[in-house]
Amino acid sequence: MTHLTAYLNRLKLQNRSRHTVLNYEKDLQAFLGFYLAGDEQAGLLESNLAFSDWQQIDAGAIRAFMGFRVQKGISARTLARQLSAIRSFFDYLILEEVLLKNPAKGIKAPKQPKPLPKSLDVDWTRKLLEQNLETWQDVRDQAIYELLYSAGLRLSECTDLDLTPGLDQMAAGWVYVLGKGQKARIAPVGSKAQQAMQAWLAIRHDYANADEHAVFVNQRGNRIAPRTVQKRLDQRTLKAGLPTKMSPHRFRHACATHVLESSGDLRAVQEMLGHANLSTTQIYTKLDLQHLAHVYDEAHPRAKK
Repeated sequence: MTHLTAYLNRLKLQNRSRHTVLNYEKDLQAFLGFYLAGDEQAGLLESNLAFSDWQQIDAGAIRAFMGFRVQKGISARTLARQLSAIRSFFDYLILEEVLLKNPAKGIKAPKQPKPLPKSLDVDWTRKLLEQNLETWQDVRDQAIYELLYSAGLRLSECTDLDLTPGLDQMAAGWVYVLGKGQKARIAPVGSKAQQAMQAWLAIRHDYANADEHAVFVNQRGNRIAPRTVQKRLDQRTLKAGLPTKMSPHRFRHACATHVLESSGDLRAVQEMLGHANLSTTQIYTKLDLQHLAHVYDEAHPRAKK
């Protein structure tokens, strides 16, 4: 039995999924085919399964394979998996005392591109927020969604909000929140959100337990859970006739995107969202440019090929 076959059998014994084992086998075969013949497809030949001269493979060969795959247009996610398969296999060879060191150690996989956050355009936001309120839960939900959108809060910041000190400055148009790492900040609350909050606070005492400090409560009078907010938003999205699933976090993204589109003030958006680093906020400039590119393609007479 070759070392490669033994390694794949070991993965199976470790209860790795069939999908993982097949991917690792394919990745190692591709690397071996490239190493032996400069062609990854050669790794699929049965004769290569008998390869045993693993000591001759160095870091340069692995980097060459990674570079070859980059030129082929392979995604960063797939490249990371392939490098993981190679590194894991050489770790196995060290355990079997075939090698003394892992040539793949220290080789970094290409950075995974960060997906852009999904925002809401103004029309979709309006459809979600401008609905008839029929129950007390609708009034509560309206206050939650307006606050998420107006102040750019994280969902956890909203559900964790207490009457005090959270709403101590609400009349002045501010809300006090504790963000990640218990970092406090003051976020702005617009007139629509203030109206929605006033409507909710006017009836909150009828549904909250006497000793409950949470601003937003559930049917039992206790602090509302994030999953409840998500479930209620699913229902409202369906009622609004929107074609996709919504996340409460998209209100935060919409707030940042719409403010940035109108003002261009990245520092102000950073402060509002409570980002420790400006680089985190800069992702919204990409969303803004994405929107600009779409408008340009649709409107400019010589934009389309």
